[in-house]
Amino acid sequence: MHTREEKLQAFGRLLDIMDDLREKCPWDKKQTMESLRVLTIEETYELADAIMDNDLEEIKKELGDILLHMVFYAKIGSEKEAFDIGDVLNGICEKLIHRHPHIYGDIEVENEQDVKQNWEQIKLKEKANKGVLSGVPRSLPSLIQAMRIQEKVAGVGFDWENKEQVVEKFHEEWSELQEEVNQNNKQKMEEEFGDVLFSLINYARFLEINPDNALAKTNNKFLIRFNFIEQQAKMQGKMVHELSIDEMNKFWEIAKHRPE
Repeated sequence: MHTREEKLQAFGRLLDIMDDLREKCPWDKKQTMESLRVLTIEETYELADAIMDNDLEEIKKELGDILLHMVFYAKIGSEKEAFDIGDVLNGICEKLIHRHPHIYGDIEVENEQDVKQNWEQIKLKEKANKGVLSGVPRSLPSLIQAMRIQEKVAGVGFDWENKEQVVEKFHEEWSELQEEVNQNNKQKMEEEFGDVLFSLINYARFLEINPDNALAKTNNKFLIRFNFIEQQAKMQGKMVHELSIDEMNKFWEIAKHRPE
């Protein structure tokens, strides 16, 4: 591992390279915050993939890509005389100190939940003229957005008392969905299905499970198992759609018991 001095030197090296690229590279010279935005989103998802794969080498590479983007935004900010990387770093340092009074102040906490509630309440005070949910990005994927909504309102005390209440709410929402299914009311079915998903996400929160991670793992598991079915079909000289459902199920059961 590198020393603190070596880490600072490496960061300085990146800043120097960013200066060179912005001055000399035709592509880098053309970039704006708006043009970088979609690339940053893509890099973030690539990091997320590497994390799900537990590929530490790939995580290291993707972190470098994202760090480059952060430095790039700060470089453009300095060109606009709005802020530079020093402002960015000092800003996050001050925010972290302010939002951790149990470390840098005299607030006492008993557990992680206390920390999260304090965090949300401090953020609310910082944004006194904004609503509790104003900080939830509109462009977040719906599942993650639901998680953040629930966490934020829980942080100000709007929450269920226990997971049994959440389970009861889920069954209530499920019954309402089935009523609309019986009526074949598509619009209402969609609405009630959303309520069912929202209640399940709430339940995951009470179980201290990240529902986005859980679904991502299930998706990946399905991909691996279905890929196995396709491979078996090819070994028989067939396309996967040429297999009978019984053959597919047989290969699925084999895939389930293979190491993944």
